[in-house]
Amino acid sequence: MNVAERLREEVDGHPYPLLFATISGAHLYGFPSPDSDYDLRGCHVLPVREVVGLDVGRETIESSKDDRGLELDLVTHDARKFFGLLLRKNGYVLEQLYSPLVVHSTPEHEELKAIAKGCVTRHHVHHYFGFAETQWRLFDKERPRRVKPLLYVYRVLLTGIHLMRTGGVEANLVRLNEDARLTHVDDLIARKLAGPEQSVLNDAHVEFHLREYERLRGEMEAAFQSSTLPEAPTARDALNDLLVRLRMQTAAGLKS
Repeated sequence: MNVAERLREEVDGHPYPLLFATISGAHLYGFPSPDSDYDLRGCHVLPVREVVGLDVGRETIESSKDDRGLELDLVTHDARKFFGLLLRKNGYVLEQLYSPLVVHSTPEHEELKAIAKGCVTRHHVHHYFGFAETQWRLFDKERPRRVKPLLYVYRVLLTGIHLMRTGGVEANLVRLNEDARLTHVDDLIARKLAGPEQSVLNDAHVEFHLREYERLRGEMEAAFQSSTLPEAPTARDALNDLLVRLRMQTAAGLKS
């Protein structure tokens, strides 16, 4: 069984109807190592009896497994929780929703992608500032320092800058760097793709990357200040209507 078939099997075995399931993590970001696991993310729809009854269904489903060397990590949220995260300026769910690496989709997935454009605001920048800071701290505290968290730093900052400037969600560092043209990022990606033997960074290069980190943070702040994105989401009513319709479909015994 190939990887695509195994991912499809995992999605087909989900206990609830899925609105969508996509691949996130290093594969989405454009720098998977030969041994990178597969991060499946998505949105499921609880049946009405598990929403209004005494026994409430699982808002979040999580599972991890190693299947003959193929590591799979699955996380899905019920539609109500997922829609709420969209309204709370959560960059993770935006990237999952718009991931081009689709394992399972529905017409409502496409509808949600159109609606969610009204969830993107200037204040998503705070998610990317916080995420970049966390990744820089992770990179800087390790000995030896690793390439992977440093790539996450660049990925997060360039995604945030792109979002502030265009309103579009782009999580792939290779594509982001087509505009940024940072040759050192291309070098880091090549090292990550080469495998464990190239996964650590020489201490002599850390000062350069610190300057780049601070420069890109400044660039993201400037993009935030000049952004024409709205201050608050405008999609709440449309999300509510979609959620009600999804619950009605499950009540009628329909599966997306």
